Amino acid sequence: MRTSTSHSATLLVVCVAHFLMPFMMSAVGVALPAMGREFNASAMQLGLVETTYVLSASIFLLAMGRAGDIHGRRKVFQFGVLFFTVTGGIISQAWSIEAVIALRFLQGMGGAMVMATSMAMVVSTFPPSERGKALGIAVASVYAGISCGPFIGGMLVAGLGWRSIFYLLAPLGLFTFFVARLKMHDEWAEAAGEPFDWVGLLIYGPSILLLVAGVSNLSRGPWAWGLLVAANIGFALFLWWETRCKHPILNIDLLRHNRVFALSNLAALFNYAATFGVTFFLSLYLQYVKGMGPHQAGTVLITQPIVQTLLSPFCGRLSDRVPASYVATSGMALCAVGLAFAANLSADSGLSHVLVLLVFLGAGFACFSSPNVSIIMGSVEPRDLGVASGMNSSMRTLGMMTSMMIITLVFSYLMHGQPVTAETQPDFLASMHWALLIFCALCVIGIGCSFGRFTRSPETR
Repeated sequence: MRTSTSHSATLLVVCVAHFLMPFMMSAVGVALPAMGREFNASAMQLGLVETTYVLSASIFLLAMGRAGDIHGRRKVFQFGVLFFTVTGGIISQAWSIEAVIALRFLQGMGGAMVMATSMAMVVSTFPPSERGKALGIAVASVYAGISCGPFIGGMLVAGLGWRSIFYLLAPLGLFTFFVARLKMHDEWAEAAGEPFDWVGLLIYGPSILLLVAGVSNLSRGPWAWGLLVAANIGFALFLWWETRCKHPILNIDLLRHNRVFALSNLAALFNYAATFGVTFFLSLYLQYVKGMGPHQAGTVLITQPIVQTLLSPFCGRLSDRVPASYVATSGMALCAVGLAFAANLSADSGLSHVLVLLVFLGAGFACFSSPNVSIIMGSVEPRDLGVASGMNSSMRTLGMMTSMMIITLVFSYLMHGQPVTAETQPDFLASMHWALLIFCALCVIGIGCSFGRFTRSPETR
């Protein structure tokens, strides 16, 4: 007779997986120059190494969440970890930049399987009284991966070459897979036997592809706007189909009749849209305006994920004791304060100004993230946990793309396609000022979404 799934084993495998995904993203970013030199790759090809991974994850997140509800979240999670690890091992032996790009797309599918089911497994394993603490630890592991990626990845690339990053993935990925196989015995498949909505996936996937292609090329001509229009038509068609499909990828009733679920996901979308682009601006600001080198700038910017890593478990525990909506809304407010503070940066601002705003943003995101996930996952029935997990991850990805679209538009309007130089520094600072004010406004809208769920009962907080 099998024993029940170990709480600690579930949290361990989820944390290792959550560490690996952002670690590989940020570490591969450090490895791109070395990869480009070996394969004589163009700048566009190097950009596709990262873009194809994000694109693939975006396309398959909702689908993998639904697949977990039908076929079992443990099964989909384990296969995702194994697929992510094996494709990474093949990338370590890549023979061309085209092979790396194709394999990164496949690796994104594995990442989507993991990210769409991991939070649902934590919620299914831990009782409500311990859920916030567990989610806080799981979220902290994501920030730990973000923090360690550039540092460890840089050392590996400098000492052993870019392929060593993917060598490191093999033991960690296989460890996660085997622990999950040996220690996780329960299966969660509340929608077992229901058909999969292939039509919905075939509409949603190309819509995401058109969105990413449009956002990535906004500065290159009006045809990119045509791609965005087509993407929005695709999303409208997807929503229309989902309302008529008996077993949809996305249960539209969750958005129409579950106010807590809908507003919490909107809050996540606005939060990621408001905060993702900050690091991009600050990296350019520290290097082009303050004259720092890449290593110095990275050392300063690591302040935010370190604060998030340290505070996330505490904020998760706090959300077990007080309504999670209060904690999440407070976090959004801290982000808004940090963004308003950042919008006032000038060429004469001191390093302390940057560090203070990074601490505000780190604390704000720690307070927001795990409590908001707890609210989302606690607002749905067990049969929809996979869909809820996939939806939350999709909001993160769409928020990131929204943030970059805002940056592209502001740059195209104020910088007119010029590079950041000493001569264009005033235009860059103006661009950063207006973009950060827009981000701050998005945070305020997110606060409004958070307030909209306060009237709900404690069970759905």
